[in-house]
Amino acid sequence: MAASSLSHLLRERISRHAPGGRTALLGRTGSTSYAELGARIDGYANAFRQVARGEPVGLTASRSADSVARFFGVMQAGGCPCFVEPGLKPEPLILRAHAVGMRRIVVEEEAETAVQDLEHGGLQVHRGTDLLRESRRSGRTRVIRASVGRADLAMMQLTSGSTGLPKGALLTHGNLLRHAAGIIERTRLTAADRLLHVMPLHHTNGVNNQLIAPFLVGATVVLAERFRAEDVEDQIAAHGITYLTGVPTMYSRMLPHLRDQARLRSLRFLRCGSAPITVRLHEEVEAAFGVPLVVSYGLSEATCTSTMNPVGARRVGTVGTVLRGQHVRVFSPGTEAEVPAGAEGEIRIAGPCLMRGYAGEEPETGEEPESPIRDGLLRTGDLGCFDGDGYLTVTGRLKDLIVRGGENLSPGAIEDVLARHPGVAACCVVGAPHPDLGETPVAFVVRSGAEPVDAAELTALVRDGLSRVDAPTAVRFLASLPVNAVGKVDRKALRASSTRPHDQELAPQNAAKRSSGSQGRGAGGMGRNAEPARRFGALSDGSDRPSDQ
Repeated sequence: MAASSLSHLLRERISRHAPGGRTALLGRTGSTSYAELGARIDGYANAFRQVARGEPVGLTASRSADSVARFFGVMQAGGCPCFVEPGLKPEPLILRAHAVGMRRIVVEEEAETAVQDLEHGGLQVHRGTDLLRESRRSGRTRVIRASVGRADLAMMQLTSGSTGLPKGALLTHGNLLRHAAGIIERTRLTAADRLLHVMPLHHTNGVNNQLIAPFLVGATVVLAERFRAEDVEDQIAAHGITYLTGVPTMYSRMLPHLRDQARLRSLRFLRCGSAPITVRLHEEVEAAFGVPLVVSYGLSEATCTSTMNPVGARRVGTVGTVLRGQHVRVFSPGTEAEVPAGAEGEIRIAGPCLMRGYAGEEPETGEEPESPIRDGLLRTGDLGCFDGDGYLTVTGRLKDLIVRGGENLSPGAIEDVLARHPGVAACCVVGAPHPDLGETPVAFVVRSGAEPVDAAELTALVRDGLSRVDAPTAVRFLASLPVNAVGKVDRKALRASSTRPHDQELAPQNAAKRSSGSQGRGAGGMGRNAEPARRFGALSDGSDRPSDQ
């Protein structure tokens, strides 16, 4: 992809796909051809012609052709578009915008009072309906900022921050071009593909993997209004879907609604990431859909995806091999020494997909947020190892290691042993403070009901399967594991709970409410509900870490 920018390449490819009425998007409001999509992008680019080069512009992430066209229109005009979570109230939206230096935002059909609140908060507000009218008047102008090149900002991706405020990962046109080339090559995308898009637009995968890559090859994107597990089979059959991307919880919820595998024959493969998927669920999904499920890994700070299983050579339990043009290495934690194949260490990413940096300023210091990139390497904080064939397995988080009397214990290894018991539906192990040893492991377990199980039995299971020091000092049973906003097990809440007496434990009804049905098969978090090591994938933002998208 030798184009000077993603916008230039996208316009050239859209023009190539437009003859013959090829469909770009299918959604709630109908079909949008490539010719229509190109005209809408040009129109919105003209509507944003006064945007400064590289200026961040927030857009509420409604699932519509106009929302998509606005995003690429801002980019084509030379701005730096950023999808923000839809449905936010003015106050949190203002806080997010100021945290990343965003002063201009596009809203949908907001009430006048909400618009006034946003304006009083220092934001320049554009109404979607006004922009639509202007874009239609100027759709033939075909504005494109010719001077924009690979080094210029192309988009900003909001990531979760440890302070509660997001960080804005700044991605260049060069980042997006290199990433798209790797995704297209690895998944063998062509114009014949039809993607069912059920992921959030404000997460990096929703744009980079599910809009940019398909549009460049001329594929059709079926933009579901929202994810409904009971609708997926009908959507695949109705639209001839060839692939879709989801997180483990989504696949777990789809399985009970699959009635006829013959209706899924159009599928080539499925993609999965963002949270760990167990071996058991992985195999169940492949058996139910009849196609390979490929798992991937990456962070927003490295554009999106850095490793992915090849469609024709996936290895269950791994996140695949490194995409062409990217570099992933494993180092001994806290050192600059690489470890050999088979040895665990911190995963670090290098190459042309690394972000320029974070946007905005730290509210406490007024300085730019500290970047996790050191000497050209993104410190992911994830632990993993490569096998002899270059397949990466993510085994845990560096910060989640439990240091017991000077010994490093892996929560993931303990969870793996616990999850082997048929009476365990899901589990998570955290470090609890100890006055003598510093930390000791505490296990939180959701019973499956398949077989009775008690704390003594599980403690003995870990002691026999690993060692005496790995055995949990306490096992606590919950109705379900709590999860955070992106569907991952909330280890922070469990750590806090580990110091409370049992009668002050997380209330089961609250845990169930927060888990959104994630207990049992396919829980979308870092805990275990079967026997594999921890997996991450390239779908959504993480929390309290560089985001694994």
